[in-house]
Amino acid sequence: MTTPPPQQQNPYAQQNPYAQQNPYAQQGIPPQGQWGNPQWDLANRQAGPAGCRFCGAVPAERVTFRAHQGLLILMRFQKLDGPMCATCGEAVYREMTGKTLWQGWWSPFSLVLLTPFTLLWNLFTRRKIKALQPPAPGQHGPQMPAGVPLHKRPLSYVALIPLLWFAFVVISGVFLGDPLAG
Repeated sequence: MTTPPPQQQNPYAQQNPYAQQNPYAQQGIPPQGQWGNPQWDLANRQAGPAGCRFCGAVPAERVTFRAHQGLLILMRFQKLDGPMCATCGEAVYREMTGKTLWQGWWSPFSLVLLTPFTLLWNLFTRRKIKALQPPAPGQHGPQMPAGVPLHKRPLSYVALIPLLWFAFVVISGVFLGDPLAG
């Protein structure tokens, strides 16, 4: 029985102090710019549970939060996806939904379809985050601050303007009727 020859080590392997290291490689988090890259996902699927993309905490759920801004003629969409822990996911939910509540209503198509869809999307996604156990303290990096709840943010109440306008149109149409249908 022969023994295999010893593996030769590269004497220059540790010589480059500027080589980039991925600090999240053990947690299954892709490096910057690799979210949604099928080759990275395929190569690292067996890396274990993915930690939060912000703090590295486990358990984390892969979710996507969205924000929508309606401009008079144009619209702008934003999304933030990846694995998130309960604390960081709540912070992202509050930030993205808060932006949508006061910026999302200002174009006709946004008023009717896109902003309500975005708000519902975030609400259903938040349910996944709320189902997670809180991360164990001391086992991860700094978490995102959750910020003020949505009902305590004054700009969130801008969303009442389109709702009041819609109610006005419905009520005035019901009580006043069509003046031309004489």
